Amino acid sequence: MLISFEGIDGCGKSTQSRLLADVLTAEGREVVLTREPGGSPGAEEIRRLLVEGAGERWSPETECLLFTAARRDHMERLIRPALDAGRTVVTDRFADSTRVYQGAARGDLRVLVDQLHGLMIGTEPARTFVIDIDPETGLARGQARGGTEDRFESLGLEFQQRLARGFRALAAEYPERVRLIDGRGTPEQVAARVRQAL
Repeated sequence: MLISFEGIDGCGKSTQSRLLADVLTAEGREVVLTREPGGSPGAEEIRRLLVEGAGERWSPETECLLFTAARRDHMERLIRPALDAGRTVVTDRFADSTRVYQGAARGDLRVLVDQLHGLMIGTEPARTFVIDIDPETGLARGQARGGTEDRFESLGLEFQQRLARGFRALAAEYPERVRLIDGRGTPEQVAARVRQAL
């Protein structure tokens, strides 16, 4: 089973990905925890191009191509082999991030995003959890983290608000797959909501 976590920057999806992977492992499942962009050596190289540098470093179209290239390598090298071996894959971001970031918030590219996904990836998660929090809270968390991977946070609060609307719309578009999870409270409280939804 492929499970993905999505949401705006600083929403806690990385923490929730790890917590779910830990629970599933404790239940006796073989779990692979991964992230996007990244998860394989080639995709990690592309990650640096995407998450570091100035906010307007790439056009939305170029971002879409880079994310798809990273995801293709991730699928070939890690996700598909793990699924074929009967493992559960938990990923911190997948194609829905591209649908929202480049397809709605950075540009009006949803048709292009879906076309590239159909041609190059062709896989959807069995379940996607969108960790839903207030954009101001998420932005403050992301900025407090520090480091060099702050390219999307540098686009500001209005961008994070567009992302939040995009992820909520995605949950409405795919109700059979996507679950909107209230991100307020402690990590353990949020994890309990995720586990119940799974």
